Amino acid sequence: MRITVGIITISDRAAAGEYDDLGGPALKDAAQKYGWQVLAEAVVSDEISRIQETLRSFSDQGCGLILATGGTGIAARDVTPEAIRAMMRVELPGFGETMRRESMKITPNAILSRSLAAVVERSLVLALPGKPSGAVECLGFVAGAIPHAVALAQSVPTSC
Repeated sequence: MRITVGIITISDRAAAGEYDDLGGPALKDAAQKYGWQVLAEAVVSDEISRIQETLRSFSDQGCGLILATGGTGIAARDVTPEAIRAMMRVELPGFGETMRRESMKITPNAILSRSLAAVVERSLVLALPGKPSGAVECLGFVAGAIPHAVALAQSVPTSC
């Protein structure tokens, strides 16, 4: 199965050009190593409406998998999970649980993560940590389940 990917970096500072986005390129490299095709990339601010607009756009472009990096912590501007949950059809708790469990083996701060996976329209969306190494590690922890999840998400009628 060919997996098409959209990558969203969610960061006020990167969106404002205050620093270079490192998370998006790290996820792009990882996605390509899995043999997936990256169709779309964006850097957006930590605003629920901007995150949701980008998710819809990427899904409309045919991205079966959308990787969002950033905004999954507990800072006041970390709103990625809220943006996704407000528009999801279904959440897949096992993804977040696995990412946190495996990340706890690396850093005790993983317990603060609100990483998750959900189906939005016909796309599997993963909310990953903002730290590039953490995002790539978490993707690796769940990569084996992604092809089947994407296939199921894309089999849902578009009227959902």
